[in-house]
Amino acid sequence: MTSGSAPGDRRFPFAAVVGQDDAKLALQLLAVDPGIGGVLLRGEKGSAKTTLARGLADLLPGEAPFVDLPLGATEDRLIGTIDVAALLTGGELSVTPGLLAAADGGVLYVDEINLLADHLVDMLLDVSVSGRNRIERDGVSHHHDARFVLVGSMNPEEGELRPQLLDRFGLSVQIAASRDPLDRAEAVRRRLHFDGVGVDTEDGAMPALDDALAAGADRLRATLAAARPAAVPNELIETASRLALAVGAEGLRADLVLCRAAAANAGLHGRAVADEDDLRRVAHLVLAHRSRRSPFDPPVLAPEQLADAVDDTIDRQPDAEPPSPDQPGPADDGPTAGPERDHQPDTEPRPAPVGAGATTPMAVGADRRPPGDAVSPNGPVGPATAGRRSPADGDGGRLVRDVAFESGSTRPIAVAATVRRLAERRSHEPEAEVEVGDLRQAVRARPAGSLLILVVDTSGSMGADQRAELATGTALGLLGDAYERRDHVALVRFGGDDAEVVLAPTGSVEVARNRLTSLETGGATPLADGLRRALELARSRRDRGRSPFVVVISDGRASGTPDALDEALVAAADLRRAGVAGLVLDCERAVPRLGLARRLAEAMASPCLPASELDPATASTTIRTISQEVLDAR
Repeated sequence: MTSGSAPGDRRFPFAAVVGQDDAKLALQLLAVDPGIGGVLLRGEKGSAKTTLARGLADLLPGEAPFVDLPLGATEDRLIGTIDVAALLTGGELSVTPGLLAAADGGVLYVDEINLLADHLVDMLLDVSVSGRNRIERDGVSHHHDARFVLVGSMNPEEGELRPQLLDRFGLSVQIAASRDPLDRAEAVRRRLHFDGVGVDTEDGAMPALDDALAAGADRLRATLAAARPAAVPNELIETASRLALAVGAEGLRADLVLCRAAAANAGLHGRAVADEDDLRRVAHLVLAHRSRRSPFDPPVLAPEQLADAVDDTIDRQPDAEPPSPDQPGPADDGPTAGPERDHQPDTEPRPAPVGAGATTPMAVGADRRPPGDAVSPNGPVGPATAGRRSPADGDGGRLVRDVAFESGSTRPIAVAATVRRLAERRSHEPEAEVEVGDLRQAVRARPAGSLLILVVDTSGSMGADQRAELATGTALGLLGDAYERRDHVALVRFGGDDAEVVLAPTGSVEVARNRLTSLETGGATPLADGLRRALELARSRRDRGRSPFVVVISDGRASGTPDALDEALVAAADLRRAGVAGLVLDCERAVPRLGLARRLAEAMASPCLPASELDPATASTTIRTISQEVLDAR
């Protein structure tokens, strides 16, 4: 529900979820201290991410709301906007609250948060830390409480969050369904029983489980209601800072969140002062996602690397100077009343960390500099500017201003600005009706994203292995800054009897690396099929707001049918007629040259560059520059 679940909605119990103890702990820490800044659940579909977030709302004090933020939500829907009815009927300038207000005191959940507009993610993170929403727009100044537990989930195959946003999440958890068949069967049993489907256990286990879960939920609800963040000793703050430096975290956010999470963990267990055991328990939740320096680094720090850093930092402390008489010693830090320190409140034994694994090798050619400047139709090509593209006007994105109504324009009406203008006239003319002069149109901006489609010849002609290597390395190179430029990359191979999409459009280096481990080569050259598949991809993603750019890596030879070359030229012309820009990298090695790739480029109305001297790094730089040049000119 976009406006939050009704208090009476029946939710699957938090404690009934089998396993996922890291996720359970992270959510409970956020419940104790929402100022930690949100938790990001990274992992595959169907691994109980939404179920846990919903279940947590049931454990919070009072009738806590659960608000599910849809990807299509606008800025107005999120933060609130002018109450149009009140302004038109009574002339009163007031605010209609948004989803942030609806989530106050509960859980705000964003599925596929990596696909949400960046400016909305920024707003969510700002408010989740401050606990206040401030609306300063359209002549309105309004503040209200918005203290909620922010839970974002994502499937990394859909692309990564930009590092700037990833770092702002206080905690991150790698989450996956169990690979143990007994655990999986138990999870299914519990879900079926909850849904009212009969489960024949013969031993009466399910009613007993109901009683145990109800009692456990009551205890956990009481624990969360009573828990308050513990005090953090100076020594622990210094240890947290050394640990953040040990894993290469940038800025001070990691240090701060380590301390807050350790304090919340101690408070969760009823202790008044946090200690090194609390720091150990939360370190992987705070630090695993903060070590990434480039897109070719793993998205999370390998568990063994993080464990080594924790051991080295905590177990091998530098010799401390004895405290002065004016400084309290460890005994003065306060009582450690409450449950035993190793007690986990109503959670099952914690499994080994799920996730990152070993560091993956860097992409082919990614660490090399171009041997020289490539050449585009408009002159030498220098390196493309890294980072995000300039914002593009469109129907979606952030409202940046409003303009006078223009007949025939496709811009949407700016409702708040239009109503405000009409209200100003009605203050002098109470019976005034809406006129064209009152209408204002919204100008919205969003980062312009492109879809770079590589179409590679993997047939058995000479140089096939080199073409495949060039295409794979180039795809990974293009993804190097895709997370900042908002670009996606796809790869179509053609060879043998058909063409296929071997890499669906993605912004994730990890997905590309996994899918492009090897490209099989051999067989005929169905070039037309490859171009047609590229056109299908271009049309499908253009509907989603992406500007397509097709790069053909081929010598232009086509085989398989008597008319193969003519069919390929027709398919190339279809790309041109569809308004799809492109580039041909000519891989021909024959002497004398046949010039077929150049004919293909002419049919596409695209530039043609020799690929013989391009390595993946140079090719990706060239493609970035030419595609940006062409698409920005449109």
